Amino acid sequence: MNSELLIKNGRVIDPANGIDKKCDVLIVDEKIAGLGKIEKSAQKVIDATDRIVAPGLIDIHVHFREPGDEEEETIASGSAAAVAAGFTSVVCMPNTNPPIENETDVEYIHRKGRQTRKTHVYTMGAITKKREGVELAEMGLMTEAGAVGFTDDGNGVQHPAVMLRALKYASMFDVVIAQHCQDDGFAGNGVMNAGFHSTVLGLPGMDALAEEAMLWRDIQLVRKLRHAKIRYHAQHISTARSVELIRAARKDALPVTCEVTPHHLLFTEECCADYDTNYKVNPPLRTANDVEALKQAIADGLVDALVTDHAPHLKSEKELEFLAAPFGIASLECALGLYVKALIKPGIMDWPMLIKLMTVKPAKIIGVDKGTLGVGKQADVTIIDPNAEYKIDVNKFRSKSRNCPYHGWTVTGRVEKTIVGGEIRFERNGKSK
Repeated sequence: MNSELLIKNGRVIDPANGIDKKCDVLIVDEKIAGLGKIEKSAQKVIDATDRIVAPGLIDIHVHFREPGDEEEETIASGSAAAVAAGFTSVVCMPNTNPPIENETDVEYIHRKGRQTRKTHVYTMGAITKKREGVELAEMGLMTEAGAVGFTDDGNGVQHPAVMLRALKYASMFDVVIAQHCQDDGFAGNGVMNAGFHSTVLGLPGMDALAEEAMLWRDIQLVRKLRHAKIRYHAQHISTARSVELIRAARKDALPVTCEVTPHHLLFTEECCADYDTNYKVNPPLRTANDVEALKQAIADGLVDALVTDHAPHLKSEKELEFLAAPFGIASLECALGLYVKALIKPGIMDWPMLIKLMTVKPAKIIGVDKGTLGVGKQADVTIIDPNAEYKIDVNKFRSKSRNCPYHGWTVTGRVEKTIVGGEIRFERNGKSK
């Protein structure tokens, strides 16, 4: 017997199909079976009055730490956090210990993801072996195993010839190369943005040129290969000059995409003034001018994906002094509210645009057929109460880690239900599967 789920009276926002209207969504088995005014009955009915019904949210930049650092996060705990945050698909970064650099590693991540029965778990593979930037990893075999792209995230590929080969090789398989834009010659041993504040605090600074120089270089490589099937993605851009480089690349019709995180929209370098390591991230928090440039880039349509860069760490690690503590913020479970605070509340964008940057556009970057409520598509759906106010409480996180500077913040916009493959995997104030 077919399983049927009917979502009624919601504001259905499906940017992939240009839909923003009050209607019903019918799910039969694992697929979207109908969208509109649906009179028929179903085995289960969800009343979505005053709620947004959207394609399942997609985060193409998370760190679930498995294998190697399961005390910080596992695929199971990360997946539980993801569905509670409305994410029906996530992409794990390969900077694990050991790194994800062959087909067996890729298959391991995907198998563990399936076993959790929470969210769809994808992974990128490392561009180079051991993420050392010297010898290309087995991209072809990893692509066959299901890798959705390649990155040495945490490290930038330093040698331009290696990066050029990576772009050429990836083009053979039509997969994206995602770059952590950081020229180590400029970054040095920096732990925060280089400038007045780093000088006053006595902390080594990471010059904005570290990001901008590598991004400029990579854009030249993409330009050289513009007639090949290149797909280049700049991860977590953070500076005003990076925005201008992306703007120029788009004007030149180059296949360059980019992403932005919540912390680069909500914080500046001044947050490091108390040496609170929860504000230590890579790339570092920048200036107020950089924050405004990122917001303008989003308003102008230059940014293709909003991501979390969810980076969980042990409390004992983040309690180390600023120089020794690891980079990263655990923010998966409060991401939607943070984006509402940073982008919708100030009028930079509306809900349809926000959902577009969290569904269909990131899906296109990684080349998966998701991010839509089109009939016949897999039924990944997120139901959101756009008016719900709540206080962020890290002690209630499903993630294993609590390194989150947003504790105690009041935000608006909360996920009520997350449906993955036609099955309710998370219900707020209810049971999650």
